[in-house]
Amino acid sequence: MKIRFGVKYFVYSITVLSAFYGCSTTKTELAKGGNPVITGQYADPEGVIFGKKFWIYPTYSDDYEKQIYMDCFSSKDMVNWKKHSRIVDNNAIKWANKAMWAPAIVEKDKKYYLFFGANDIQNDNEYGGIGVAVSDKPEGPYKDYLGKPLIDKFYNGAQPIDQFVFKDDDQYYIIYGGWRHCNIAKLNNDFTGFEPFENGEIFKEITPRDYVEGPFMFKKDGKYYFMWSEGGWTGPDYKVAYAIADSPVGPFKRINTILQRDPKIATGAGHHSVIINKNDYYIVYHRRPLGINDANKRVTCIDKMEFDENGYIKPVIMTFEGVKKTKVKK
Repeated sequence: MKIRFGVKYFVYSITVLSAFYGCSTTKTELAKGGNPVITGQYADPEGVIFGKKFWIYPTYSDDYEKQIYMDCFSSKDMVNWKKHSRIVDNNAIKWANKAMWAPAIVEKDKKYYLFFGANDIQNDNEYGGIGVAVSDKPEGPYKDYLGKPLIDKFYNGAQPIDQFVFKDDDQYYIIYGGWRHCNIAKLNNDFTGFEPFENGEIFKEITPRDYVEGPFMFKKDGKYYFMWSEGGWTGPDYKVAYAIADSPVGPFKRINTILQRDPKIATGAGHHSVIINKNDYYIVYHRRPLGINDANKRVTCIDKMEFDENGYIKPVIMTFEGVKKTKVKK
């Protein structure tokens, strides 16, 4: 066991170097993918299944002024990943000039809609917010769908960033928000605007205790699991917590932390998504390698996510090994 761990640790170390310096590795020749799963500085990953492939859509992690494009990655086995470069950039999104963040993607009517934040606006007088791009293929290229932001103001105190699109039956919701506030809204049928809730509200606040940013939702056994990130993304104590409710609008009472720093593995673990492959759940997240203090040196990882007999999420065990090869299950 010590020898196996030593080899794996060696591979992981080379992988970290690869992430920052671009050298090649043999990690994808292993039965498990190894963490990080993709080469380069990437954060805020959205993991999803389209067709027979797994996909990751992350933020390119760098200075805000350099965050003017996005890449994505595809895999048939969750171990070997193919890079699709510059699937969208500020040449396609004319109003985006920096901080293109946290993509969220859905397929609808044979089109792929990529939601993103841009410009890191600090008040209602600045231009930017959450936009939408569209393509005929998951790997793009994507073009601006609206020609302007979909959400460009602070509603209920929520900065318009960190959007996630959740489908519940035939209704699509957008869940978003930074600055410790989270909103949910009903998207209209063509994603050009919103439909009001029964009480006339467009943006309903659903902020749970200790919420900071990075919302994500999925449905399991009739229950709505709402997850989010806490702490500061630049520091070591970034983490993920969750709640469960009977409705996508809550109320959501915080249950527990399920992903956080591990002094033997990494720090700054957060801003995640979940890939559901039939009965298997995988958490896709970013973290900061040990000894790295640079805020932008974040890497994307995947580990298993499991539940106890009562349906509660077990604390995620971060690994260097990553996950086993698997195919998309129908």
